[in-house]
Amino acid sequence: MLHLETKIQSKMTEIESLKNQIKTQQRAMTDVEKTSYTNLLTEVEGLAGELELHKRQESVFSKISTSTGIPTRPDVNFSTSSSTGPFKSFGEQLQSIYRAAQDGQKVDQRLYEVRAAGMSESVPSDGGFLIQQDFSDKLLKSVYETGNLAKMCMNYPVGQGSNAVNLPAFDESSRVSSRLGGVLSYWQGEGSLLLDSKPKLRSVSLTLKKLTALCYATDEIVEDTNLLEKIVVNGMLHELGFRIDDAIIRGTGAGMPLGILTADSTVSVPIEAGQLADTIQVDNILKMWARLLPGSHSTAVWLVNANCIPQLYSMGVSVGVGGVPIFMPSGSIAGNPYNTILGRPVLMIEQAASVGDVGDIILGDFANGYVIADKGAPKSASSIHVRFTNDEMTYRAVVRIDGSPVLATSLTPYKGSDALAHFVTLAERA
Repeated sequence: MLHLETKIQSKMTEIESLKNQIKTQQRAMTDVEKTSYTNLLTEVEGLAGELELHKRQESVFSKISTSTGIPTRPDVNFSTSSSTGPFKSFGEQLQSIYRAAQDGQKVDQRLYEVRAAGMSESVPSDGGFLIQQDFSDKLLKSVYETGNLAKMCMNYPVGQGSNAVNLPAFDESSRVSSRLGGVLSYWQGEGSLLLDSKPKLRSVSLTLKKLTALCYATDEIVEDTNLLEKIVVNGMLHELGFRIDDAIIRGTGAGMPLGILTADSTVSVPIEAGQLADTIQVDNILKMWARLLPGSHSTAVWLVNANCIPQLYSMGVSVGVGGVPIFMPSGSIAGNPYNTILGRPVLMIEQAASVGDVGDIILGDFANGYVIADKGAPKSASSIHVRFTNDEMTYRAVVRIDGSPVLATSLTPYKGSDALAHFVTLAERA
């Protein structure tokens, strides 16, 4: 380390010399001097970082050389040979997985009873076991309930032995001359020639992607069954629900669900002439509402970032000397627990973009416009893996899921030229 300290001191001397020269001559640095000064500082920072690493290494080696004890782990007691029947709680199963990872020879036989054929997660050497059926059912349901959006979407389970599902959907982009991609009808007497017609179908292909959450638990937490279950379950469910909602909004479709901001079927409403940056106007809201598919007006919701709310509270339509509010705060109408815009609920979500960016306010019909597929079979819906890092234990939950908007493109209505969709956004206001 001495040579590093010597180099640092030498470079610092050069820096001081340069600064003193400039100060003495009472002038500004030349471009050449600025470059030299910057390079010297960069060298000093690099040498200082290297010196710090050497000091940390010496500290670690010193602790190891003076260590007199062997780290111990809590004794999580259960019988590995006579345990029968299902686990009484998820926490109990987590403790069993802990022991299996600690000593592969002492594996609770109940862990093997919940395995699925061909699933690597059930192999002890891989460090993973599937979750008991009743716990898995509850966990997967809770993942959806934890988020705001996933629970509003259409859901299709993927059966055992499959990792994908193809759902039939009407391939429709225009309703001007036919409906449902090609269905025609005639009033008797319009003409003697009736053309054959049939609906045009396409396949919405959902291939399951893996979403993985990690949760760390100290050895002290592992000793408490109830605390272990609460911390692991709450932590992982919150994160999984959050990430699924985020993918529904802005997923790329590559290794994750296809989000509504990325999909071709989402309609973007242009901003008003002269509209200021980071603003939301009444006309924006009314035009977004007009671009929603007619059948979606009774099921759509508004998604907004919290920083949009101050502008929404003052929004209304002038009528004569009075006006009609566009935004209604929760509780302003008896029995209405939500803020509403044009009578539809307003949900504040973190995943919405900041005000002024595309996605800061979204009008969407998730119940009819977005589909999710998952491994609904309890034994394969998710799995728990463990590993040890110092005095911590890592649980890994894997959820297999995919999602996509139902429509491939927006729809041209029977009358009118503005495309309609299940999901409508407002263009950027930069």
